Amino acid sequence: MFRKEMYVFDKNQPKKCVIRNYRETDFDTLIQVQQESFPPPFPSELWWNKEQLYNHVTLFPEGALCVEIDGTICGSMTGLLVPFDPSHPKHTWEEITDNGYIRNHNPGGNTLYIVDICVSPAYRKYGLGKWLMQSMYEVVVHLNLERLLGGGRISGYSKHATEMSADKYIEKVMRGELKDPVITFLLRCGRTPLQLIDNYLEDEESCNYGLLMEWKNPFHAKKRV
Repeated sequence: MFRKEMYVFDKNQPKKCVIRNYRETDFDTLIQVQQESFPPPFPSELWWNKEQLYNHVTLFPEGALCVEIDGTICGSMTGLLVPFDPSHPKHTWEEITDNGYIRNHNPGGNTLYIVDICVSPAYRKYGLGKWLMQSMYEVVVHLNLERLLGGGRISGYSKHATEMSADKYIEKVMRGELKDPVITFLLRCGRTPLQLIDNYLEDEESCNYGLLMEWKNPFHAKKRV
């Protein structure tokens, strides 16, 4: 199981941080963190429920991580294993994550697919999202998987949708002319874009678009037959 202790900083003040696998006793707090992280207009039905969380900790506990500051859970990140073929990348969030229930988790999958990452707004000054992502990369290396993959909401696009296409918006983000709250964060975490997907997720802010982004495992070795 995963447990990492470290320090993060609020300006010059170090704070003890623990990243670990979440468990059933954490469910109420994890749901509260979701509500704080994704306020309306984000669809409330996409917040975690206890059945989903139970599946996470039983079907693939290695992919169920949370972060604590001074013993308080303030963020989480969840994944599942899928067999991914780069030549057929298009899918929806609901299809590939089983709508967050991950009953389609495949232990023989070559890819760790990110279902969700969130950090409570009051704790975002610590850079916890980046540390959660780094920890999930470590899970990918530990399990000798080919990649980490996920669709990032282009959450700033709705403000520009009348001016430009989603493809043009991503081009401007990649050139540094625009900053997207999600995509720019994922780029800073080492993720690289693969493909823009329409109707990826019901989300007003991104006009339902998602940008598929990966991190390839530099240590991946093919298993011997």
